[in-house]
Amino acid sequence: MEKAAISLKKIEIKPLGFVKRALLGEDVKDKSLVSRIVLKKGFTKALDGIDGFSHLFVIFWMHKVSDAERVALQVHPAGRSELPLVGVLADRGPIRPNPVGLTCVELLKREANVLWVRGLDALDGTPVLDIKPYGCPWDVVTNFKVPKWF
Repeated sequence: MEKAAISLKKIEIKPLGFVKRALLGEDVKDKSLVSRIVLKKGFTKALDGIDGFSHLFVIFWMHKVSDAERVALQVHPAGRSELPLVGVLADRGPIRPNPVGLTCVELLKREANVLWVRGLDALDGTPVLDIKPYGCPWDVVTNFKVPKWF
């Protein structure tokens, strides 16, 4: 029986900053809403040059996902029981072993250590792990496929 190599080394990730929403009850699925990403002051220089990009990938930790939810291996997409049961890695929802979020957002402006973005589907207080500029040719896929249930 072949076994996968498993690293027992712990991974430690510290947030660069946090998401700030205008209103606590905002619908994070509304891609027209504007959020702020407030980075810790020590990362201000790390943003130099970022305002030349129109869009960014934001990588964040979905901190409201409980440890109990993280053990699920299958879900109904969007919590809809009429959709087929699929593996959590085949779903875009928050329930997953490592609740890492990834969203492409529009960069509206930068003010020192604060980025104003549109389209971020993260809650107020969400830890931001990393930011990467969008725009490399391999960032665009035009001939993709998705399952019928999607």
